[in-house]
Amino acid sequence: MNWVFLIGAILTEVTATLCLRMASQGGGRKWLAGTLAGYLTAFAGLTLALDGGLALGVAYGIWAAAGVALTAVASHLLFREPLTKVMGAGIGLIVVGVLCIELGAAH
Repeated sequence: MNWVFLIGAILTEVTATLCLRMASQGGGRKWLAGTLAGYLTAFAGLTLALDGGLALGVAYGIWAAAGVALTAVASHLLFREPLTKVMGAGIGLIVVGVLCIELGAAH
């Protein structure tokens, strides 16, 4: 169940960050409220994942790395922000890094 909490924390953090982008473009208080609610929910999910037994280094590393990668892809799709080959390579390195963290924690 702790992985479900971590995935939920990642998705709500990404959603909150996208809401922050909308709020910064004059979107108003509803986007700011979404930002605040999303970040609070994300931290609650991360807390529950840690409480469920995930190691801090693993949970936070996956949460942060997946959040960066998903936000880059989502901002490209939603806001037409650049997603260059170098950025794509960086996302690939993030995936490899997360895999290394997970495999390293198993030992």
